[in-house]
Amino acid sequence: MTDMQQLEQWDRENFFHPSTHLSDFSHGKAPERILETAEGVYVTDRQGNRLLDGFAGLYCVNVGYGRKQVSDAIAAQADRLAYYHAYVGHGTEASITLSKMVLERMPSNMSKVYFGLSGSDANETNIKLIWYYNNVLERPEKKKIVSRWRGYHGSGLMTGSLTGLGVFHNKFDLPLAQIIHTDAPYYFHRENSDQSEEEFSAQCATSLEQLILAEGPETVAAFIGEPFLGTGGIVPPPRGYWDAIQKVLKKYDVLLVVDEVVTGFGRLGSMTGSDHYGLKPDLITLAKGMTSAYAPLSGSVISDTFWSVLEEGTAKLGPIGHGWTYSAHPICAAAGIANLELVDEMNLIANAGEVGAYLNSSMKQALGDHPHVGDVRGEGLLCGIEFVEDKGSRRLYDPVGKIGPQIAAALLKRNVIGRAMPHGDILGLAPPLCLTREEADVIVTAMKAAVDEVYA
Repeated sequence: MTDMQQLEQWDRENFFHPSTHLSDFSHGKAPERILETAEGVYVTDRQGNRLLDGFAGLYCVNVGYGRKQVSDAIAAQADRLAYYHAYVGHGTEASITLSKMVLERMPSNMSKVYFGLSGSDANETNIKLIWYYNNVLERPEKKKIVSRWRGYHGSGLMTGSLTGLGVFHNKFDLPLAQIIHTDAPYYFHRENSDQSEEEFSAQCATSLEQLILAEGPETVAAFIGEPFLGTGGIVPPPRGYWDAIQKVLKKYDVLLVVDEVVTGFGRLGSMTGSDHYGLKPDLITLAKGMTSAYAPLSGSVISDTFWSVLEEGTAKLGPIGHGWTYSAHPICAAAGIANLELVDEMNLIANAGEVGAYLNSSMKQALGDHPHVGDVRGEGLLCGIEFVEDKGSRRLYDPVGKIGPQIAAALLKRNVIGRAMPHGDILGLAPPLCLTREEADVIVTAMKAAVDEVYA
């Protein structure tokens, strides 16, 4: 085994890490952690530190680490048939079986699933299919996609444009044309303190309608949103939000793309965020929880009405011109099958609802009265704590990012991983769905101590 010092040197000299301060990392000024083993909700690094992973990797290791049922399925598939493509009607037992399992877990109007590797490529697929759909329907002008500020939908060119966070746009010449943004459903950041949640939701819907009218309804093809904002701040939708938004979309014949990369397969205590909030999607984006990140896999799930237009298109134009080399990769599909079986066997969706409610309630009890904690919010196993300079006025820190990273560092000293969210002083938690109440207590106790240390 390579010694630690050599590995650290190779890391800084050779490895381009995502979302990293490149200069600081290359020159040894930014922290480095090399992970080695993991089990349950814990990961262990090369120095022997055992850390409770309060963010499940990146919201993704839903069944927890070290599940032999999944790793055995991967090994068996690799031994039997490591790869074959899915082009022109080719399939494998794994890819076909997983397709059926996914559709059984989606809203009843969904018809087919297209497999990719990441949430980003699934949303790229969605955009292409939306444009194809409207061309088949002879509506060539209806191509704009409405996203929301603070939404996260990937970091490619089009998907990075959908993402409504400046760090993904700055100096990348994004967002590209045909992507437009509307208000974030961020009730805590409302300008009018006297607004109820329902009134704020109505305001968001009005803003969306005004945007559609300003652009021209004949040019607006789709609206994309996470059921519950993730990377934009761990933000639940205010009461009445999705009902109000869907009425506007229906009025102007605008498709609804529901990005379930984070919420799919149980994180909210429901199988999907669409079920949880009463959404009727035309397209659903899946990834993380489909394999619990044991292998890379994403899905674009297509409604029955949308699918009928795709069939019509190929009847006119021939085979559809879209595909990835690794679409429906059999090893990834085998991981997905074993993972979804474990989600059922371990009763993880119910656990996410029950333990998630306990985690959020305990966190509010521990920190809700703190003079610099503006908001403690969450649903299922998603929890966000937002720090403010002044609690009464909800005045944020200037500059933003002053406190969140300090809290995350203090939490890590207590062997718990949380995430300092971008574009705010927000500490995010999204632990594996197998979290127990005792492990939730560990997170809350560490979080309280971290906050006390930073504000001491």
